[in-house]
Amino acid sequence: MFSSPIIVCFTLFLSLPIVYFFAPEILFPDNLRFGSTIADDDLDDLALFHRAVASVGGGAGHSISTVSRLATKNPKPKIAFLFLTNSNLTFAPLWEKFFHGNQKLFNIYIHSDPSVSITAPGGVFSHRFIRSKSTQRASPTLISAARRLLATALIDDPLNQYFALVSQHCIPLHSFRFVYRYLFKDSVTALANFGSEKSQYRSFIEILSEEPNLFDRYVARGETAMLPEVPFEQFRVGSQFFILTRRHAVVVVKERKLWRKFKLPCVSEEPCYPEEHYFPTLLSMEDPDGCSHFTLTRVNWTACWDGHPHLYTLPEVSPELVYQLRKSNSSYSHLFARKFSPETLTPLIDMADDVIFRD
Repeated sequence: MFSSPIIVCFTLFLSLPIVYFFAPEILFPDNLRFGSTIADDDLDDLALFHRAVASVGGGAGHSISTVSRLATKNPKPKIAFLFLTNSNLTFAPLWEKFFHGNQKLFNIYIHSDPSVSITAPGGVFSHRFIRSKSTQRASPTLISAARRLLATALIDDPLNQYFALVSQHCIPLHSFRFVYRYLFKDSVTALANFGSEKSQYRSFIEILSEEPNLFDRYVARGETAMLPEVPFEQFRVGSQFFILTRRHAVVVVKERKLWRKFKLPCVSEEPCYPEEHYFPTLLSMEDPDGCSHFTLTRVNWTACWDGHPHLYTLPEVSPELVYQLRKSNSSYSHLFARKFSPETLTPLIDMADDVIFRD
């Protein structure tokens, strides 16, 4: 006869393969999985996304009880600024002036490429770096980075209601107060609709369906690679940078089906910019009426090269440029602009108070 301890140890030893096999089913439910097996996403990413969805109860916002507690304390909704960078935050001093005096109305999250040596800026940017992974231009890694930022911000503060993705080359075109009022026209109503599918607020994301090279982008992974989840008629493109409502941030973090397609490697690298395809396509399919179809980040594509937009240099920076960049051919006004070269920081700082933040 075997003693009880030996039987217990032998049983545990035999159960290890079973635990290993079924662990993904336990840790990650079907709505966080691709079919019946874990995809290539790292388990820590999946765990982060799962926590983000769980933190909002699987819906578009926090529970009614959470909202009631927030309303009792009379807080104001916040804007989560998501900095996606693979270099130093050159314009941190300008953003510091932008954020000054509004500490209770925003949060900052920075995803920096860990393979690049980056100097951490101080001030409001201190201790705002999230767990990051390497990113590469024109690859699904930029989608993953944006989703990590969104998930972290969802978990971190239930008052984060808007999520603005910006790059290290972005600058503000208005004061923080202007941006806040522009997004939250009525902060009382914003809190009343906190976590509600009926929220009056829309996401500001560019969604285009008639670009000249739309088909080339669609077949970049192969002529039928996107089917059946993404038929060509539903494929969209747009700017990489956006401002999403909380309910749409949850949609992005929760989504798995389209991600299976957009993470596929491209046959041709030239028209393949997954970060410009995934978000517009997903939100166009999920909630087109809840999106402006317009980005609030101004980019100049008239002098682009190698897929990069025009880079503003020192001689071009002037008050007139700021006024010009604010304007649009839409009913919306641009709040941010890119790309600016590092040398433009000094003149931008010099005219910050009298031009950029006077609106």
